[in-house]
Amino acid sequence: MSHFSAYLRALVNLSDFIDRENAEASIRKNISFRGPTVFILACAIIIASVGLNVNSIPVIIGAMLISPVMGPILGFGFGLATLDNELVKDSLRNFLVMVTISILASTLFFLLSPLTLQNPSELLARTNPSVYDVLIALFGGFAGMFETSRREKGTVISGVAIATALMPPLCTVGYGLSIMSARYIFGALYLFLINSIFIALATFLTSKYLRFPTLEAEQKQHLSRHAVSVILAIIIIPSVISAFRIVQENNFAIHAEKLISANKTIGKGFIYDYRVNYAAKESTLDIYLAGEELSAEEREHFYVQSESFGIPRSQIVFHEDAAMSRDNLSESELIRSIYEYNDQQFKTMYEFKDQQVRELSDSIASLSRTLAGYRAQDIPAEEIARELFAQYPAVKRVSLSGGTALSAEGEGGEPQVVAILFCRPTLDAASVTRIENWLRVRLGAQNLLVLTRPDNG
Repeated sequence: MSHFSAYLRALVNLSDFIDRENAEASIRKNISFRGPTVFILACAIIIASVGLNVNSIPVIIGAMLISPVMGPILGFGFGLATLDNELVKDSLRNFLVMVTISILASTLFFLLSPLTLQNPSELLARTNPSVYDVLIALFGGFAGMFETSRREKGTVISGVAIATALMPPLCTVGYGLSIMSARYIFGALYLFLINSIFIALATFLTSKYLRFPTLEAEQKQHLSRHAVSVILAIIIIPSVISAFRIVQENNFAIHAEKLISANKTIGKGFIYDYRVNYAAKESTLDIYLAGEELSAEEREHFYVQSESFGIPRSQIVFHEDAAMSRDNLSESELIRSIYEYNDQQFKTMYEFKDQQVRELSDSIASLSRTLAGYRAQDIPAEEIARELFAQYPAVKRVSLSGGTALSAEGEGGEPQVVAILFCRPTLDAASVTRIENWLRVRLGAQNLLVLTRPDNG
């Protein structure tokens, strides 16, 4: 047992792998945003904005690898842990510089970008923090500080930069400013601050755990422990409240999804859509119904079901715009009412397509008329035949029809009249030429083809 305990102590031992002096120097060096660092940050923000603009995950990851945004956040947490007042102030100052540069660069990009976002799913994902964002930021901060402190550096910092995803929310703030959308601006800014606070908190705890030396009281820039306690309280209390609210919202969304999945049909009504609305006081679940309007008993039954899923009735809002108040609504009528409502909702979308179909149908009809050329009833076939019989006794039968000439590639030409002469005996070439010229004048058809066939009848 003693050997096993010794093995475990050796396994988690950190003292032989930590370089406190170099770690502190690295943290202080990476705080400042001046010179090339400013341009690197601006370039990384533009790259991330392009990635978000086109919903490209690889481009966003590449931008996060370039970005130097972690420096001031690590510096702030480290300064609190070591009671370094100057480091804390310098980190906050550079943090504000970093945020300002990032938001300005992303706003300018989205204002000048010729690309229009049809489905900004990656941007929308950065407007609503979840409990997973909190956990990623917290444990990402732990990993980042351990990586900064160890003697042999690896690729952990790059991974932390990707996992904590600090840049995309700043790009989303810029996008929100470019379109003046409060949802994008404040949602993304809130997500960024949550990530930053928990990374700084993890840095503070890790620095304390690794026992980095603090400044002595007589040193000029010493930060009092009382001041540190106040700052930590300002950081931790709102963070805990936010984390608790995020967990509540996440659980509410999960319960709502389970409730809807278990109650797709209510009486003779049908839930065709639902929406979760998060609010500071009380989130609500909007339920959209089609079919027959709910009776009082059916509504009460659903409320009982919702409470069993942890959603009080006060948080449920029914929308029965597509429902019908009728008795004995059959299943077929229910289905028809759903389709009728959907047709009404998407009428605007389909109007454009219907217009395109009508235009295409008109084009096809016009083309068909053109390709048909001279229709049979427009050609005086009987008169032509009598005249040919009188002039050329060898012509026994005549077939006249309108058509079009097609190339080997399937392309159509001008309308054409085809005349087939059944002769006995066979006409000579000169006679066929005279008939062809006569028919052109007689029918007013420049594109005309005369074929001769032996008459076997």
